[in-house]
Amino acid sequence: MAGRSAHVVVIGNEKGGCGKTTVAMHLAVGLLRMGFRVGCIDLDHRQQSLGRYFANRRAWVERSGVDLPMPRMVVLGPSAADMKSLAIAEERDSLDAALTDLNGNCDFVVVDCPGSDVPLARHAHTYADTLITPINDSLLDLDVLGQLDPVTWELKRAGVYAHLVWELRQERRRTHKAGIDWVVTRSRLSALSDRNKQKMAEILPEMRKVLGFRLSEGFGERVIYRYLFLWGLTVLDVDQAGIEMARTKSHAAARDEVVALLANLWLPRVADRLDRLAG
Repeated sequence: MAGRSAHVVVIGNEKGGCGKTTVAMHLAVGLLRMGFRVGCIDLDHRQQSLGRYFANRRAWVERSGVDLPMPRMVVLGPSAADMKSLAIAEERDSLDAALTDLNGNCDFVVVDCPGSDVPLARHAHTYADTLITPINDSLLDLDVLGQLDPVTWELKRAGVYAHLVWELRQERRRTHKAGIDWVVTRSRLSALSDRNKQKMAEILPEMRKVLGFRLSEGFGERVIYRYLFLWGLTVLDVDQAGIEMARTKSHAAARDEVVALLANLWLPRVADRLDRLAG
């Protein structure tokens, strides 16, 4: 991607079920609604959740006649090669080709990684201008970032994913001569206060100083984020989606969460267009 202009945003975490696709979908639609050209790449060969999300969206547009913004969507399938080394090389080449193609047609490229450590996801991380890592608001999920002492609550060592990011940051500096802006978001935040939530709020700000990420509030535990999947919709679409749905305070709060995340990512030219997402 020599001379590339698209800003690449990778959504990654080795742990599944942390809301990566929800973040990817809302990020892509938010950027589209701000007038940017957006490409999306789904690297999850098995689930293809992001690809299915936008397939549902396209089907709803065709069925309802509602005009909804769409990205350029690429779903990368697995290599059919028998040799593991050849399969890895073919999949890397496919990702390189997809990114090169989208680079010439997009302002942003959003890459949704599988919830596991696979070579293709590692390769995608080396392209990341911005890396977003959603984690559930749980001390169990926190372990992928850092291992804690149960008595002092001090960070003993980097977790498996934080160590991987450190390695890939070094590789990116060697290959692309650039760094990665790493943003960790707390997802599925409960409205109730408990000891777990309090500990997360205390530990993450200290952990970021050592591991080198920025911290942002993510999305709350809201039904609306999951409910809209069948239509391929986001909370930014409900006012023109063509579906009957009573508007609630929770829906408005979800929209505010999406806008806040977009603001906190510090993506180029986004701050000047956030007013386009006003509800």
